Amino acid sequence: MKHLRGFTAVAEVARSGSIRRAAEHLNITPSALTRQIQDIEYELGTPIFERLAQGMRLNAAGELLARHIRDQAADLDRVRSQIADLSGVRRGHVALACSQAFVTRVIAEEVETYRAQFPQVAFTVQVRDHVQAVAALVSFEADLALVLQPPPSAELHALYAGRQSLCALMRASHPLASKDGPIRLRDCLAHALALPDRSLAIRHHIEQALARRGVEMRATVESGSLEFLRNVVLREDVVSFQVPSGIPDDPRLRSRLIDARDLDPMSVVLAQLRGRLLPVAASKFADQLAARLNHQAGAA
Repeated sequence: MKHLRGFTAVAEVARSGSIRRAAEHLNITPSALTRQIQDIEYELGTPIFERLAQGMRLNAAGELLARHIRDQAADLDRVRSQIADLSGVRRGHVALACSQAFVTRVIAEEVETYRAQFPQVAFTVQVRDHVQAVAALVSFEADLALVLQPPPSAELHALYAGRQSLCALMRASHPLASKDGPIRLRDCLAHALALPDRSLAIRHHIEQALARRGVEMRATVESGSLEFLRNVVLREDVVSFQVPSGIPDDPRLRSRLIDARDLDPMSVVLAQLRGRLLPVAASKFADQLAARLNHQAGAA
């Protein structure tokens, strides 16, 4: 697998944009790394990098090679996982991109369950919202993505698709917490709001619904962190918005579903990159996660 070292060199220079920084990360000399790049360019018969004053950047040929390198690395991970499976001991690594709404409970619990059975499988969980999660799949940074409202993409292959209604979240002493049943969005807007910022799909979902009615909302507090917003809710009489999967079991919190007349449910998608063969560990974890999501949807 000698050629893999050369591929690793190309990938690291492309990532860092610098021979010097890439050499430091690979623990080799800049001159040795330069020779590796030159050897690959000689074999291909064309340059793969643009040499710029501020560093190195892949050209069109280099982008094609980089995609091939990512494909080869993914295939090698899959083969290693399958070889390990022959011994009856599942090993490997699962890389997951996940919306914040699923980190607190769903993913933490499912990783725990999986590792209890296969303790030699390692996990990387990246918190990424809808657009960023799709990008992580395309760049092979993630094997799987579990996201709210992913943008339409021909590169996604859905392993599970469902829906969750949005909830208004408040502390137990809030005036709106004393009532039962779904809540109208206009009742929420009459109170101070702690809103997800526009990097999150929840904010876009609410704003699109309000725009159709010509209604605006103003945030008292806004943040890209759902955990921070939950902490604000515990400290002030504000209303925030989250999906049920992201709300922890905490008696100090109260959640009420938003009336379906005001907001459609949000889509929930577990996906992989279309056409990619997943490593065994990632494939088995995807099966387990999809089974949980299906069970939750059936129980809702």
